[in-house]
Amino acid sequence: MSETLRARLYHVTLWLVSLLFFSPVAWIILSSFKTREDILATPPKLFFSPTLANYADLFATNTSFLLQLGNSVLLSAAAVVIAVFVSFLAAFCFSRFKPKGTDFLMFLLLSIRMLPGPAVILPVYLMYVAFGWKDNHLAMILFYAMFSIPFSVWILKGFLDGVSTRFDETGRVNGGSWPHIIFRVVLPQVKPGLIAAFIFNMIFVWNEFLFNFIIGGVSTQNIPYALAVGAYSDGGLNWTFISALTSIYILPPVLFIYFFQKYLLVGMTFGTVRGEV
Repeated sequence: MSETLRARLYHVTLWLVSLLFFSPVAWIILSSFKTREDILATPPKLFFSPTLANYADLFATNTSFLLQLGNSVLLSAAAVVIAVFVSFLAAFCFSRFKPKGTDFLMFLLLSIRMLPGPAVILPVYLMYVAFGWKDNHLAMILFYAMFSIPFSVWILKGFLDGVSTRFDETGRVNGGSWPHIIFRVVLPQVKPGLIAAFIFNMIFVWNEFLFNFIIGGVSTQNIPYALAVGAYSDGGLNWTFISALTSIYILPPVLFIYFFQKYLLVGMTFGTVRGEV
């Protein structure tokens, strides 16, 4: 088999696998332009008259939709910005100053992120109720930031380890302060890691449902909350609502991943291929 034929077969296989994995997403997007009868038709309809009625109903009848969309954007953006900022400083400390027990501390940080949500929801709920933090935007933002910090520290430490300490030493010799070295010298060199950490954690917060449902409330409910409580209507699944809301819901993560996909690749390798970006 020639190299050209092998390469073409390889690319065809990649396309088939990609289309296979994308087919559920494509189907839900197509369903958002169908009527309820077309969605439930047997056999499934591939050719139909598209309609925007599902989106119109979503904005007209669901008065909480804009609030839920705004909450998703606010909670995701604010929590991840705080988490990435704190994680960068913590990762810089671990990478440059190497305090005693750094490896063990890094393990403890990551082990916090490994905990399943249902295992910690009860004590978190009791704490939030005791302090009066339930259904509070700031409290939800700080909670999501806390959950996002461990993984961000791991990603950013890998990038910072790849930045030579000579930059720090040169800055100190020339009279630069630590804030100047951290934010003006080192930070620009780990931009891919910052973007990767931002996207990974944004996807986590954007998709989070359990804690928003339990320790959140009416004023902090997000889109996963809306999907959970609005999925059933008239004695069955409201597929028009689900398809329209899901199509809008997946758009921001898809755009982020599309425009910053090369940084995600670097982030998944924890900075080991920094030079390729």
